[in-house]
Amino acid sequence: MKKLYEATSTAVGGRKGHVKSEDGPIDLNLSVPKGMGGDGGDGTNPEQLFGSAYAACFGGALGLIASKHDVKLDGDIEVSATISIHKTDKGNLQLAAVLDCVLPGVDTEKGEELINEAHEVCPFSRATRDNIDVTLNLMVLE
Repeated sequence: MKKLYEATSTAVGGRKGHVKSEDGPIDLNLSVPKGMGGDGGDGTNPEQLFGSAYAACFGGALGLIASKHDVKLDGDIEVSATISIHKTDKGNLQLAAVLDCVLPGVDTEKGEELINEAHEVCPFSRATRDNIDVTLNLMVLE
């Protein structure tokens, strides 16, 4: 396998600490959400960071697949990732993701095909496959 790129980020202090990327663009305080017993402070949390990264990566995969199939869009692809954290029956913590996708100017049938194919090639989808529940939604704008 040929490495194309790598990035390093470091978290200090866990969920109540600080995260910073090696090259500096990410430099954020972390807070524990109230729903997880924290103070809900003004910092971000791992679920928000993961959701942002997954949404961006999946949007990139959608663009790649649309281009591959010569699908012309009437605007920008938009992906909203909702990441939730659950407690399993055994007491473990488990993530789930819902990806709401907007493909301007694409009919429902073609949009669903593109989303499903993007889910096969997106590196985040591949990394999470069979590890977390991922729901894919095509949002139709009227």
